[in-house]
Amino acid sequence: MNRENNITRKTMETQIDMFLNIDGSGKSKIDTKIGFLNHMLNLFSKHGLFDLNIKAIGDIDIDNHHTVEDIGIVLGQVFLKCLNDKKGIERYSTVFTPMDEALSMVSVDISGRGYLVFNVPFKTEFIGNFETELIKEFFYAFAINSNITLHINLMYGENSHHIAESIFKGFGRALYSASRINENIEGVMSTKGSL
Repeated sequence: MNRENNITRKTMETQIDMFLNIDGSGKSKIDTKIGFLNHMLNLFSKHGLFDLNIKAIGDIDIDNHHTVEDIGIVLGQVFLKCLNDKKGIERYSTVFTPMDEALSMVSVDISGRGYLVFNVPFKTEFIGNFETELIKEFFYAFAINSNITLHINLMYGENSHHIAESIFKGFGRALYSASRINENIEGVMSTKGSL
């Protein structure tokens, strides 16, 4: 089964071109013009073993918000397309990821219902020149557009960069596990018969 796809989204604020292969090997080529976001998406790709190419042009002369949110939207849409009919996928995964003093829990349900629970109190307003509040915006956009229930909880941590790394690595690892095909699953993992 081919589980890769491309999406282009163009608005008055951004243009996002994205390719995703969820059965890849963790290769990425990310250019969002936002250095910290590039770093986080590279981590997501590597630890989720997803092949991910992103070329983004946005109105970052205003701020980073539109670009970050729209990349979340497109990543959610392309991930949903890659899942095809969702037959045989594990559906659920929960991952704890340490990063030095920080520990996060990311839990996903590929349920057909987009929802975000985000309990991450960042210690600083910025990581470099990147606004930490945009991390929640990214994950909200992803969850709603992928129709995935996503819970992200910080167990503990002090350094905002370490906290963000823990979350994005865990996000990749949890999505990888939940999207794996299990040959013992007939149809979809739901008593309703659909996801």
